[in-house]
Amino acid sequence: MDASGPGVIPVALSSASVYPLTVTDTFAFAQDLGYDGVEVMVTNNAVSQDPGRLNVLKEQYEQPILAIHAPTLLLTQQVWGKAWTKIERSAAMAVEVGARTVVTHPPFRWQTGYAEEFPEGITRIAEEYGVEIAVENMYPWKVRGREAKAYLPHWNPVPEPYEHVTWDFSHAAIAEMDSYEEIRRLGSRLAHVHLTDGTPNGKDEHLLPGQGQQRCAEALGHLADTGWNGVVAVEVSTRRARGAGEREEWLAETLRFARTHLRH
Repeated sequence: MDASGPGVIPVALSSASVYPLTVTDTFAFAQDLGYDGVEVMVTNNAVSQDPGRLNVLKEQYEQPILAIHAPTLLLTQQVWGKAWTKIERSAAMAVEVGARTVVTHPPFRWQTGYAEEFPEGITRIAEEYGVEIAVENMYPWKVRGREAKAYLPHWNPVPEPYEHVTWDFSHAAIAEMDSYEEIRRLGSRLAHVHLTDGTPNGKDEHLLPGQGQQRCAEALGHLADTGWNGVVAVEVSTRRARGAGEREEWLAETLRFARTHLRH
């Protein structure tokens, strides 16, 4: 499939979708199943942090790297040092491997300095490196039934002054948001999509699309109808898969869902 053809929205496989397998496995699955490329989430895994090794994998498996996910998860706090260093190194690596988009999460409230300067800082870095830095929608944290303000300025990027946004259906489910309506509202600010699904039960489930309550099919159809020029990255949880065979079936099923509703 030529992902660069007119009107064709590429479908990438996120390395998060093969966890606990490796980045190398992501490239192998993507090639075997016919994905248009990969999204690399930077983690404690050494390969995910090494642009030279990623470029070797890109050539070996003939899978372009379409996005880099910066190490902004709680689990990756020790990767690449301080918060701004994480963003800068992710942008630099995106340039080196040929990825257009860097996905990042909104800052945590306790990240003093970084949080207050975040909108201006990511704009500066994006312009310096010539990449899109797309801020992902998150969800409210609740403690004993009450929302704890974990993010600054907010977990919802839609009303914030971010030029580029990543939309995640599983996170939207936790926040009880309608992804179809929010994607329409974002318009040209939507740069990247994490295709998955979820239910409003407070758990970040990352279900296969169609297994939850989000309007995934309608949202993808809207992107196709409007000539959207971003990337849809599959980010589903396959941790409970019984071996590589079932994991491959789930990833193939999600790719079919994406292409059906993107009308490839």
